[in-house]
Amino acid sequence: MAIPQKIHIIGSVGSGKTTLAKELAKTYHIPYYELDNVVWIRKESGDSMRTEQERMAYLQSIVQTDSWIIEGIHQEEWVIQSFQQADCIIFLDTPYKIRIFRIIKRFVKQKIGIEKAHYQPTFSIFFKMFRWNKRFELKGKTKFFKQQGDVLDKLLVVQHKKDVDNYFERIL
Repeated sequence: MAIPQKIHIIGSVGSGKTTLAKELAKTYHIPYYELDNVVWIRKESGDSMRTEQERMAYLQSIVQTDSWIIEGIHQEEWVIQSFQQADCIIFLDTPYKIRIFRIIKRFVKQKIGIEKAHYQPTFSIFFKMFRWNKRFELKGKTKFFKQQGDVLDKLLVVQHKKDVDNYFERIL
C-alpha cells in the first residue's frame, strides 16, 4: 500500500487536527490546508467570511490537486467533496478531557505570545471553544457517521497518536 496523497482530518477543537496535519505534511511532503482558512479571508484589519459559493470554489481548487491534507471541524455540505475525494479520512476522537486541557493550554500560550493564532484570542472565543467542543461531542460525531456512511471504508478513527503512527507504519 502507498501513503495516501489526499487526507482529510476531522475532529473537535483541541483534538490535534492541525498538529497532525503539520506533522504528516512535513513527513510526507504533502501540502496541508486548514478549513478555517477556507471559511475566512485573513487580513490584518480583521477577518471576513467567504460566501458558501466562494468556500466551495476555494475548496474545489484544493481537492483538484494531486495531493493535500485538509483539516478542520467542518462537515457542512460545502465540505462533502473533500471527504468523497480523500484517499484516507482520519477522525480524531481524542478523549474529551484531553481536548478541554488542550483548549486551556492553547489559550494561555496564545495570550502570553508563545503560540500564534489566526484569530484574536479573546475570552469570548475561548468560551466558544468549550461550547464547540461540547457540541461536537454530543452532536457532531453522530452527524458525521450518519452523513458520511458512504466513505467509512477509508476511515481511520483515532483516539491516540500511536494509532496514526501504527496505521502509517503498516502501509509503508
